[in-house]
Amino acid sequence: MAQRAGTASLPLHYGRVPAWLATRMARLSAVVTESVIHHYGRDEFLRRLSNPFWFQSFGAVMGMDWHSSGITTSVLGAMKKGLGPLSAELGLHVCGGRGRHSRATPAELVSIGGRVGFDGGDLAQASRLVAKVDSAAIQDGYDLYLHGFIVADDGKWVVVQQGMNGETRLARRYHWLSEGLESFVDAPHAAIDGENQGNIINLTDRRAGASRKAQTDLLRDLGPDGITDEVARLTGKPSQPAQLHLDLPDHHDVRAGDVMLRRLHGTLAAAAEQGPKDFADLLLVPGVGARTVQSLAMVAEVIHGAPCRFADPARFSLAHGGKDRHPYPVPIRVYDETLRVMKAAVEAAKLGQDDKLFALKRLDDQSRRLEATATGPSFDAFVAEERRRSPDYGGRSVFGWEKSQYSESMSES
Repeated sequence: MAQRAGTASLPLHYGRVPAWLATRMARLSAVVTESVIHHYGRDEFLRRLSNPFWFQSFGAVMGMDWHSSGITTSVLGAMKKGLGPLSAELGLHVCGGRGRHSRATPAELVSIGGRVGFDGGDLAQASRLVAKVDSAAIQDGYDLYLHGFIVADDGKWVVVQQGMNGETRLARRYHWLSEGLESFVDAPHAAIDGENQGNIINLTDRRAGASRKAQTDLLRDLGPDGITDEVARLTGKPSQPAQLHLDLPDHHDVRAGDVMLRRLHGTLAAAAEQGPKDFADLLLVPGVGARTVQSLAMVAEVIHGAPCRFADPARFSLAHGGKDRHPYPVPIRVYDETLRVMKAAVEAAKLGQDDKLFALKRLDDQSRRLEATATGPSFDAFVAEERRRSPDYGGRSVFGWEKSQYSESMSES
């Protein structure tokens, strides 16, 4: 049975993704998707989309605002654009979107079903039910405005949809996964992301069934911990671990407390030690420098990392920065080199030459081995150096291209 996996607070953040970043996000989303499917299969990629921590990290590594609600819209938009030309090859289709695009989802599913063979009518009904549950059966103060439905040729699917609360200026993201789903109204979610604001009306909860009154009495008499202990005693099974909570802060900048520094040091050390060997001997892509290898190490972790490694999605914004200069401007030259390396590796893998993709996996493996012992700069020093070198990397943000101190002093004179 699919069930709620966790919660996260997503500050509302307005604005548009500039075209120069949106195009790159689409390309990066495509090569990361292809890599995950190549190594772990299509079902695993759907599972990852249903994981709120991975989803947030996926958006952060693309150069989006690492903490905001806008990641949901931009990631789904990037996937729809980037995977569209690959849908026949991958057997994966991205439907829906924001506003009027969300309402077009049932028609899209019927059309795709007619082409590939699954029951589009049934999936259209599933789309409507998912939206209805999160807008009516769960009354938590969030109004849905986005609905993304990702479906495979075999009919398996994941839904990512989001609501907003204008008064609190927070968003809540809901994740659904068809795998193991037995009911649309009995604890169906893979995850719900949003700040825990206390009790809500949730008619999808199992306590809304025939045993609702008995469970309410138990909750009153024993409390949550008492119920957990009683279930464990009666079944002989250990109690389930507490839900994970991803609480993303209001501050827009990335701070040292948002990043697990030992993991960053492991990534930097792996890029310095493992990168030159693998990328010179195997990838053979001209122009790949040390800074690009650092970004590739973070992209590799998004592809290969275990679920527990995405507890600090801010760390993945250190791969390609952010469009609003947080933690620093997007390094366009690095981003484009990353795309060239990833594209070359994926294309080679399609021809049966896996060495290039496995070089990325070795880079990720090395990061984990080194993080226990590696040392490096403080977070603030790392960000300061990246900002200083931003003009060399083709740094760009919604405020324009970064200028070097030399060019600024010349213009002032």
